[in-house]
Amino acid sequence: MTIFDKFNLKDKVAVVTGGVGLLGAEFCKTLAEAGAAVAVIDLNADAAVKVADGLAQSGFKSKGIPTDITKPDSVNGMVDSVLKVFGRLDILVNSAALDPKFDPDAAAKGIAPGAFENYPLEQWNAAMNVNLTGMFLVTQACVKPMIAQGKKGSIINICSTYGLNGPDQRIYIKDGKRVAFKPVYYTTTKAGVMGFTKYLAAYYAGTEIRVNALTPGGVYNNHEEYFVTNYSAKTILGRMAKKDEMNGALLFLASEASSYMTGNNVVVDGGWTAW
Repeated sequence: MTIFDKFNLKDKVAVVTGGVGLLGAEFCKTLAEAGAAVAVIDLNADAAVKVADGLAQSGFKSKGIPTDITKPDSVNGMVDSVLKVFGRLDILVNSAALDPKFDPDAAAKGIAPGAFENYPLEQWNAAMNVNLTGMFLVTQACVKPMIAQGKKGSIINICSTYGLNGPDQRIYIKDGKRVAFKPVYYTTTKAGVMGFTKYLAAYYAGTEIRVNALTPGGVYNNHEEYFVTNYSAKTILGRMAKKDEMNGALLFLASEASSYMTGNNVVVDGGWTAW
């Protein structure tokens, strides 16, 4: 087997939650290009179908399956659909998560959203429900066919540098004024993703079900100039990531190229956490 063969996902079936997101759509495309059939999973039904149709038009096997990952019946129905359409399930990418976005309207009103002291309980609960409970439910459902197929598969949980370190809230200061805080739930849930990853890897000891995390740094997504400048100054490479710069690590973790890796974390952050 050559090194190129190790990265080949021919005859594999992958499930990607949050499959229409900035990174999720990239992950779907990467897995499809490597030979896998891809189930694009997202709460947004139209968008999931659109991403899947785009892959199909390029000659790849893909199906969009609208799913509410916080609802067990929806998740179990999704897995049933994957098995009905593709016959198996080999790779799971848990990419779905709530991630707060900068609100320019709030900033214009002098409001700095995300402050801990008054953070709403309902927003905390909603984030826990999606970022951790949703990951739990999807993984629980997807691992069952992996066990039935000979206890083999690759599970990849998308973490964040903010799950490894506390956010530097100074990067949310514009022209000397506070415009936002990264909210408490983000670091808390992403740290939980790492705990979940290590737990599952250890739980499936003695099998070929591997569980790893992929930790992206900040990915440019039409951010304001002040934020790009502040963020970039904290990375060794001096810039934010491009949206396709997580794809190599994702494919490594999904494929046999990482066959001796489990319970670990690949950090792709431009050096953010190195200093």
